[in-house]
Amino acid sequence: MSLFKTRDWWSRSVGEEEEFDQGCLCLGNIDNDTNGLDKIIIGSFQGILRIYNPNPSNANSVEDVILEHAFKQPILQLEVGKFSSASESQKLAILHPRKLAVFNVSVLSGTVEHGSQYQLSLLYEHNLQRTAFNFCYGPFGGVKGKDFICVQSMDGTVSIFEQESFAFTRFLPGALLPGPIRYMPRLDSFVTATSSWKVEAYRYQVLAVASETAGREETQNIKSGKKIAVDWSFNIGEQALDLVYVDYPPAQPFIIVLGEHTVFHLTDNGMLKTAKKLEYDPSCVLPYASLRENKVNYLVGAHTKSLLVYEDTTLKWMAKTEFVPVQLRIGNFSGLKAGIVGLSDSGHLEVMYLGTDPSVFTPPQVEAREINFAAMEAEMAKLMKHVKAKSTNSVITPSVKPEDDLSIYVHVNPNLDEVSMASGMDYQDEDGVPSTTVRIQMKSRLPLENVKLEITCPWPLGCTQSEFMIQRIDPGSPSETFVAVFQRYKGLPSHLYVHISGTFTSAAGGRCVIVTKANLPTKLFLKPVFPVKNAVHKITIDTNRPPVNLNDIFPDMLGQNEGGQGSALGFQFLGGGPVVSLLASKTSQRYRLQSDQLEAIWLPLRELVGRLNNHLKKGQGDFRVSFDGALPLQEYFELIDFHFDLRQSNLQYRELLSQRAAQFRTIQKRLLTRFKDKTPAPLQNLDTLLEGTYRQILALADAVEENSQAERLAANNLSSATYLLNILLKLWLDMSDEEFKVLEATLSPIVSSSEDQGWEETVDASITHLLRTVMAKSAKDQAVNPSPLTPPEDTSKVKKHIALFCDRLGKGARLVEGLKENKEKVVKKHSSSSLVEQSEIIEDKTPVDEMLKGKHKSGQKKKRDKTLGLPQRDQPFSENSLLMKEEDDYKAKSRLKSLVPDLDVLTKDMDDMDDNSSRTNDEDDSHEIVYSL
Repeated sequence: MSLFKTRDWWSRSVGEEEEFDQGCLCLGNIDNDTNGLDKIIIGSFQGILRIYNPNPSNANSVEDVILEHAFKQPILQLEVGKFSSASESQKLAILHPRKLAVFNVSVLSGTVEHGSQYQLSLLYEHNLQRTAFNFCYGPFGGVKGKDFICVQSMDGTVSIFEQESFAFTRFLPGALLPGPIRYMPRLDSFVTATSSWKVEAYRYQVLAVASETAGREETQNIKSGKKIAVDWSFNIGEQALDLVYVDYPPAQPFIIVLGEHTVFHLTDNGMLKTAKKLEYDPSCVLPYASLRENKVNYLVGAHTKSLLVYEDTTLKWMAKTEFVPVQLRIGNFSGLKAGIVGLSDSGHLEVMYLGTDPSVFTPPQVEAREINFAAMEAEMAKLMKHVKAKSTNSVITPSVKPEDDLSIYVHVNPNLDEVSMASGMDYQDEDGVPSTTVRIQMKSRLPLENVKLEITCPWPLGCTQSEFMIQRIDPGSPSETFVAVFQRYKGLPSHLYVHISGTFTSAAGGRCVIVTKANLPTKLFLKPVFPVKNAVHKITIDTNRPPVNLNDIFPDMLGQNEGGQGSALGFQFLGGGPVVSLLASKTSQRYRLQSDQLEAIWLPLRELVGRLNNHLKKGQGDFRVSFDGALPLQEYFELIDFHFDLRQSNLQYRELLSQRAAQFRTIQKRLLTRFKDKTPAPLQNLDTLLEGTYRQILALADAVEENSQAERLAANNLSSATYLLNILLKLWLDMSDEEFKVLEATLSPIVSSSEDQGWEETVDASITHLLRTVMAKSAKDQAVNPSPLTPPEDTSKVKKHIALFCDRLGKGARLVEGLKENKEKVVKKHSSSSLVEQSEIIEDKTPVDEMLKGKHKSGQKKKRDKTLGLPQRDQPFSENSLLMKEEDDYKAKSRLKSLVPDLDVLTKDMDDMDDNSSRTNDEDDSHEIVYSL
């Protein structure tokens, strides 16, 4: 960044909504005035030609415009030169897309009140057969006192015009896109930059004689020609933005090539002199003569609004500008010699010079006043408090949110579709698979184009279409999209929502993403059935209100239970899933949920708690739902073990598959070597090994696929069980919403399928962090090292930490700092074999000696039998349990061996085959196996 700025000598804002680029600016004594001062000539893509005679003393900017003319075609480039055969004075050449015109600018003195009148008269013009891109001029062929013009078209052809006459048109070899082109008088050659990132030179004489129309008149409309030999070529390795031929004696002539990231100095015969790597994006380059011998200076304009001065490869000066120049020129004006003229793409025209005049600022004198130190300290304290508040709430990202440009509104139909839109399911349900329609409305503050709408459904959900591309959204006409959501795969739903995201390009040009959720109705996954009397797992919750009729809180999920007493309901998951029975006690304020599958209880429990709150909070008083039973940690730990075992099996299967694949490739190489050998050698049972390995690879691939599906199902069950445990912990401890968010972030119900950072190690690290921070009892607990995020060998640590975590919560620990500790909870252990007779919950008489905390109901302390976790669920290891565990391990290993048979046994079986087959047939069969694979 420079400390200096360019000094503005004269500036104008040209036109309104006009565009300019390289070639739209030139300087010269176009009116052939005797004082030799330059005039500024600019032309826009809108076809407006303007000629300025800058004079800072003119208060009226209109007087600086000496000529303005509107053409019907865009102006691509304009130059001043000796383009007329009748005169050696300066003429103006203007290039249009399909025309090259040469004009004369004349002056009629005293014809108007304020001064002279300038006229623009056409001398001649050439209609072009091809769309033009740019042109260069010079004394082609060594002619004296004249300038010829070379026009380059969009297809890479060059057309030579010798003033009023057309000379010839030639194809440049390998031209795909046009580039900058210049004429080198010393070698009588053209130098241009090609689309292949090369700088090439062609001699004028070679172009002139490369004609296939000998004896016939040259024409622009050619379709073929002789291949033109390149004089020299140099690969610069990047796109050339501009190139300039520099000839300031006594220095040797050379070429400056401005690339996207580098400035190259080439000799006129194609040799590299120097290369300067740029740390910015350049926009234009302009050389000028140096006072030092054999030195050439040049200016480089940058997109950082900077102007940099180089001497060879050394940076000599840098100054800030008010705009990004697309073209620079140096001219002599009245009162300013060698002024720098810059033009921006939006039409900001400025004549400037480099200087170091400082902006003089004299601070005003202030009145002396008596200093009040007490008031100063109070004000300082107030300001420091304000600064501290701002620093803690500082926002690094821009304050403009994506929601300001696009808003997504989602409406889920609470009723199921009359005609289900479900399709592509991998299961069947006797009552059909229902679906619900989700209406997605997108509103924009500004016009947006190409908005991508994505609907992400967590397993086992699915939708009719997951991606939409909205071509345009206007502020007055929002876009509406309808999609049907249903359960596509068989399994327990662990999430009752779908993610909806919209991706678009904001007004600032950046990519923005807006994400929202759509909660789905419970009856999309559950259907009403008759309740089941016996069940393995039971959860009982208490309330402080009399029990309500279940028909009143589940009016939409009665089904076959409609018209009943309202004390028992049954729900079954789709696809023949587990049945969850909901029972309401007649004599107590309790509700029981029971099922043969623990993780299936979470969804009916969540729905029951939500509907009870909505139903009973309408009246007076404080309604509360609580849980005083035993936490099902033992069953929860079994789900963790099962999920972890599948993860380990997945790693083993993949490792074995990798080994067998490497073995298969090795055997293939050896067989191919035997087959290519001119002297046949025995195969030594390599064909048998190849076939056996191939069978093992197929078996292992099937095992990996089956294990992956089982792991995904186990992860889904673990996620559902985690939801259930979190809900029970919230009801057990009467957690606030803030604490429950911390609980779900710690004991996360989102089970990822990552092999490097799985659910077990992530949850273990989160719980360990809480145990050593907000839940720490002493400094010793805070000194515990955090758990590394590496795959564990077993689940003993994570189960131990989860049990300790629940134990600390039961003893009153809080998950958020600054909250008052809870009272210790007394938890009874209910028997799992209790039955329900006539909708009445029968309480078992288990003594209260195994509880989470060491206290009786009376408040007296009782010595605990166990020191860690939840004692009522800790089971001692017996000999039978160890034998059962060893038997399970033996079964798992036997299954793994069955998938990967022993190669020795396989080889022996293959050797016992029919010995009547000849060796030739064996070789042919082996050859067929190798190449068929």
